[in-house]
Amino acid sequence: MGAYYDEIEIEDMAWDEEKRVYHYPCPCGDRFEVSRRQLADYEDIATCPSCSLVIRVIYDPLDYEDEPPDDEEDEEGEEGEEDEDDSDDCFEDALEKLTITDHAPAAVAVAA
Repeated sequence: MGAYYDEIEIEDMAWDEEKRVYHYPCPCGDRFEVSRRQLADYEDIATCPSCSLVIRVIYDPLDYEDEPPDDEEDEEGEEGEEDEDDSDDCFEDALEKLTITDHAPAAVAVAA
C-alpha cells in the first residue's frame, strides 16, 4: 500500500491494556489501532475502524519477535487440536465397524 495518512513511531502511540492494542488519534475522532501480534507478524499498518485512513507504524520488528499469541488465539488453537484428535477417533471407529461383503450392490434409481 502506498498512500498513508502519516508515519508514526511506536513510541508516540499509547498502549490500551483493555483492548490490547496500540492506538493513535485519527482526524475523524476515532483512533488508529494495531496489536502487538500484528507487529510481531511484520504488519506495520494501523487502521482506523471508523474511516479509510491508515498510518504506517515505525518500529523495530525484533522487539516483537517473541510475542506470544493473543489469548483468543490460544483458546482457538487448543480447541482446534482437540477437534482434530476427535475426528481421528471417529475415523478409527468407522474402520473398526467397516465390513466388506462379496454381494453386488443393489441398483438405486435416482430421478433427476
